Amino acid sequence: MESNAGLAINKNLNTGLRRKRTSILSIINRDKYLLIMMLPVVAFYVIFRYVPMYGVLMAFKEYNPVKGIWGSPWVDNYGMQNFIDFFKGPYFWRILRNTVYLNFLSLLWGFPVPIIFALLLNELRDGFFKRFVQTVSYLPHFLSTMVVVALMFFMLSPVNGVVNEIIKAFGHEPIYFLGEKAWFRTLYVMTDIWQGFGWGSIIYIAAIQSIDPGLYEAALIDGASRFRRAWHITLPGLLPTIQIMLIFQIGGLMGSNLEKVLAMYETNTYEVADVISTFVYRRGIQSADYSYATAVGLFNSLVGFILVLLANWASKRLNENSLW
Repeated sequence: MESNAGLAINKNLNTGLRRKRTSILSIINRDKYLLIMMLPVVAFYVIFRYVPMYGVLMAFKEYNPVKGIWGSPWVDNYGMQNFIDFFKGPYFWRILRNTVYLNFLSLLWGFPVPIIFALLLNELRDGFFKRFVQTVSYLPHFLSTMVVVALMFFMLSPVNGVVNEIIKAFGHEPIYFLGEKAWFRTLYVMTDIWQGFGWGSIIYIAAIQSIDPGLYEAALIDGASRFRRAWHITLPGLLPTIQIMLIFQIGGLMGSNLEKVLAMYETNTYEVADVISTFVYRRGIQSADYSYATAVGLFNSLVGFILVLLANWASKRLNENSLW
């Protein structure tokens, strides 16, 4: 009896496996052209994103370019010495504080601007003016970081900059904006907002277009004003999109625009401008301390990953909108 039962179970398992293989093969046959189209994308991410991940081993080794990653010796304290040196280093708290604070300011002031712009643009009637405003708002996104910084230098120059010419016209002394600590973060955040708010509003405009027009018609019949319609219909309709974008933004709290900071900061502004990405650049590229720089970069990535997990968990607990 037991042998018969075992045979029956094996037969059922084999039948299930055959059906599963047949189902997979049928799906592959059905979607073969879509799968072929996906191959270049998959190959790109495997070759340029996943294969290089083995390079994080440098964070746990005393990397020697001659010996390579695998041949280089492990550092002390079970491979954690580079991390210990970073945490105990004289610049740890300064660059951590600057990184978090600079990106927090960008999130605080920059995140609501595309949403507000999308709401205001939605209130304009379709026509030339609306399309013109929308197009002009996209243009700064296509300027390179160096062009934006060059424009900033040109406008804020203490010698003949437009802003300082206005200041001098009112009888005040010119200000060297880019050489003063008090102005660095303000300029960084303001130019970030200017360059990105139009492009960032695209996803919110698309989300607004997906809201049922019948809701607006019903609210209009009930006598709701434009503000009421925006507050009770548009904003709730945008909320899932806002939450997803906020999760992405929180995950970027540990990341900074390296090119922009390098182009903007000077010796006088190091105290507020030096962030993790610039520290990694100096130690890894300029000082050729590859292992130490890799350890710092890995720490930065892990903290960003943890922030994404926490933001996603909090969003899911609040109203079940999350990335996964």
